[in-house]
Amino acid sequence: MTEPDLSKLATTLLTSGPKKQKPSPLRIRILYNKTYIADTLSAQYVWEHDYYPVYYVPIKDINDDALKWDKPIPNTQEGAYLSTLTVGEKSTDRILVFTKGALKGLVRIEFGAVDSWLEEDTPIYIHPKDPYKRISTIPSSRTITIKIAGHTIAESSSPLFLLETELPMRFYLPPTSVNWKYLSASETVTGCPYKGDANYYNVAIDGKEYKDIIWWYKLPTAESMLIAGKLCFYNEKVDVFIDGVEQERPKSFFS
Repeated sequence: MTEPDLSKLATTLLTSGPKKQKPSPLRIRILYNKTYIADTLSAQYVWEHDYYPVYYVPIKDINDDALKWDKPIPNTQEGAYLSTLTVGEKSTDRILVFTKGALKGLVRIEFGAVDSWLEEDTPIYIHPKDPYKRISTIPSSRTITIKIAGHTIAESSSPLFLLETELPMRFYLPPTSVNWKYLSASETVTGCPYKGDANYYNVAIDGKEYKDIIWWYKLPTAESMLIAGKLCFYNEKVDVFIDGVEQERPKSFFS
């Protein structure tokens, strides 16, 4: 995940405001160098872009000894400060403090710059989950056939349909339904806060490689446990048939 330019981000947020903002009902704690440097019941979900929120924490709920305001960001009329978080020998400068605008009194701590974030007593990963987003996993007896370049790569009459807000429906198939002669393991690993860490397979057909076109979760999160060990294909990039009827390829970020 690419880290944003903090000065540009602060200027944009002060000029235009966040895309969306709402209070979180959860207790949020931040662990850094074996110390809880923040413990709040007043965190805010802030959408800096359209894709997912990040947590902003009130200044009053951050350990005074850990937070240092370094310098105001130019052209913000001292509305935002680049700041530093220090606990013992560890320090990070991926911190913004806002003193004006919609985010007045809030601190942005880069998610990956600290050791752990907790919602209530549960660690969270990658980024906070969007409160407007959900995942549903539904078993089906319809037959799913996956083809690439006319070759049948997988077929199953016991798929799982996974619906995730704003994404195409996905089809997770048992590993026994896959024609493994076409597959090779990829070194790619990605993380999802809703499902966990995904591993990938490449597919090779007639000398052409389709890289990372299949993914699977060995140890998914509790809410997605039904998909453990099952394989999923980018239906934006393969031909999917349901009960013999070819489906239109969806358009998405992954197309």
